[in-house]
Amino acid sequence: MSPVSSHAPHGQSPLRTVQVLGGGNACSSAHVRTLTAGLVARGVKVTVCAPVEAERVYDFTGAGAEHLHVPRSSDPVSVAGLRAACAHADLVHAHGLHASFRTVLALGGRRARTPLVVTWHDRASADGPRAHLLRVLERRVMRAATVVLGTTSELVALARRTGARDARLAAVASPAPARSADPEDPEARLKTRAELGATGRPLLIAVGSLERHRGYDLLLDAAREWRRLDPLPMVVVAGEGSQRAALQRRIEDEGLPVVLIGRRDDIPELLAAADLALLPGRTEARSVFAQEALHAGVPLVAGRTGSMAELVGDAAELVPPGDPVAFAEAVVRLLDDPARRQWLRDAGQAQAATWPTEDETVAQVLSVYDELTRPSLLA
Repeated sequence: MSPVSSHAPHGQSPLRTVQVLGGGNACSSAHVRTLTAGLVARGVKVTVCAPVEAERVYDFTGAGAEHLHVPRSSDPVSVAGLRAACAHADLVHAHGLHASFRTVLALGGRRARTPLVVTWHDRASADGPRAHLLRVLERRVMRAATVVLGTTSELVALARRTGARDARLAAVASPAPARSADPEDPEARLKTRAELGATGRPLLIAVGSLERHRGYDLLLDAAREWRRLDPLPMVVVAGEGSQRAALQRRIEDEGLPVVLIGRRDDIPELLAAADLALLPGRTEARSVFAQEALHAGVPLVAGRTGSMAELVGDAAELVPPGDPVAFAEAVVRLLDDPARRQWLRDAGQAQAATWPTEDETVAQVLSVYDELTRPSLLA
């Protein structure tokens, strides 16, 4: 991060901020880690309220913040703890719908005098009564927030329709991989492919929690089409979740060339070994995996949603969302077209270079904080 001047002028107390995180989303957690490091470097006091599991993974205290354990719950005890943490803050910044709703409760709703910034990273999905509940929570949060920062243009427009007083497009730096992998290292690539059972055959990789909204049923539907290919592609899915048993049954019953390898911490190595990256879900807003794939120069096949097109531009093979036949055909075309794959590798890395940097992300947030904490606005 480039050198910056202190955000605490001589003789004045530093700006006191609280970052509230639910801890269930990799993109929002990485974003809070980026903000924490950048804000602390600029003289801002940061307290991160998040589950202890998020602290263990993202090490907010290592970035200079104070961490307070706040469970992913809206029960009175959790809300009371959050209220105490926010009591002396100059500004509170919540990330994600559920964390934002708990923060609204803790601050007292629209009567709160403490400015509340909400970053909306993704729209939660559900069916039936839970879907109605989520829409109620969205309206409550959007109307209570002083400023809403949406990570995509679609989310900004939705925030405005849902009642946000001030909604803006957020600058969100893509998360850096925990360690780099050299895609030009043939020995490491061959070793990883051999470990995954993909020697002499194409390796396709998908990464994400095994939950319904990730679209793995569609991926298995598409994999049926690939059984006729020679050599037969190997599809590897890294992640865990509630759908694992059901997906495994389908794989075994239908004889699909798909392997569930569980949660992994070597995604850069997996990507370096892969021929294609697959993103079958239709509710991804600013997918971490899509960003990792383009950074790594791995051609990506994904559903053509507005937010995905905004993120990747022309640098991925985008197909109609929810269409397993179109998804399968796009994969087959790419496997048969090395020139197109190389074009996508180059275009992906060029697209990744246009995404906001960490400095730009922190600078935008600081400008919002400055705007909201001016004495004239708090009088």
